Amino acid sequence: PDGITLRISGPHKPLHHDKAEAEVASLNRRIQLVEEELDRAQERLATALQKLEEAEKAADESERGMKVIENRALKDEEKMELQEIQLKEAKHIAEEADRKYEEVARKLVIIEGDLERTEERAEVTESTLRKMEEELRSRDQSFKGMLALEEKYSQKEDKYEEEIKLLTDKLKEAETRAEFAERTVAKLEKTIDDLEDNLSRNKEE
Repeated sequence: PDGITLRISGPHKPLHHDKAEAEVASLNRRIQLVEEELDRAQERLATALQKLEEAEKAADESERGMKVIENRALKDEEKMELQEIQLKEAKHIAEEADRKYEEVARKLVIIEGDLERTEERAEVTESTLRKMEEELRSRDQSFKGMLALEEKYSQKEDKYEEEIKLLTDKLKEAETRAEFAERTVAKLEKTIDDLEDNLSRNKEE
């Protein structure tokens, strides 16, 4: 705003008029100073209002940021609770798996022991069968030798025929024993196959 200037006009200026003019000039200066101070105050007020507006915006953004952080914290907390539940379930599954593994390991030891004993019995049976086969071959050779001697010792034909009959009976008996041994070996082989199948199924479980 423009400064206010007070003037006193007239043909004559007495002394008290000079004093009045001085006072008016002083008042004008004071008014000008007050107006300048008012301008500065208005500028400060405008600056303060701008800062207040910025502060309010910052406060709003901060509040929104706090809400976002709170929401994230809530989600993180829910996620941690879910992870704790999953961890407990994983520990339970791991413990159950360890228990099953130990059980399978014990069964495996038992099955391996049974298999080893079965293999030993099979080896004994095979050895017995080999001995029987050797005995059969030996008797077969003896039988052939006796047939060759039959012509040379015709006078002992009756005796030889009795011996041949005896050897034939023994041969049949040996064949019967051999068949029984073969059936026994077949049963043992089936037992071994069953044990191996059980072992495979236990390992798969």
